[in-house]
Amino acid sequence: MSTTLAEPGLASTAFARLESEGRLLNPVLKAPTKKPGRFGFRGELALRFAAKLADEARPPELTCDQVIAVAQVGDPKLPFFAGYLLSFEHLKDVAETLGDTLSAGGKYFLFCNNIDLSKKYQVSLKGAMFYVLPIDEATVYNELLELLYLEKAELKKLDTAGKTDRVADAALKFDITFDTITYDEGLKLMGPVRNPNENRPV
Repeated sequence: MSTTLAEPGLASTAFARLESEGRLLNPVLKAPTKKPGRFGFRGELALRFAAKLADEARPPELTCDQVIAVAQVGDPKLPFFAGYLLSFEHLKDVAETLGDTLSAGGKYFLFCNNIDLSKKYQVSLKGAMFYVLPIDEATVYNELLELLYLEKAELKKLDTAGKTDRVADAALKFDITFDTITYDEGLKLMGPVRNPNENRPV
């Protein structure tokens, strides 16, 4: 596993362990945002690593994609995390990977490719409540804008850090409740995993 040195500032946030384990991949943003003491991350979260052969760096076996998350300096918990999963079953991998960075009061949103487009759920895992939502061929960012009633045109003039702040601030106020199900119930309700590349122009 990678032992990259955490950036100054990031080392005193909930991202520190994830960074030191080499889990914060392909960042579009991994830097302070406009809010004092807040760090933002947009990229991929490695959930499962492939077995390492000698010094060969191999891509992770499983990732949570399109991640948008923030952390506050001095706070070991993540207040906001959102991402995309191909299958609902990987919710457990996200909860286990985030582990000690989860809190009962955090806002965690996962958009899954194989749950009914008309359904939205809440699932409790590792002492945290996850909002589990379908993804309708859009991106996590666009889905969040719709869910949180944010105007895309208003956010256009902001940079990535500014957009991340606006989404995080709105997410932290989100208090709508959905049907609460257990993880095992979700496994029974989920559909087959769709090939993300089918029907895509080559």
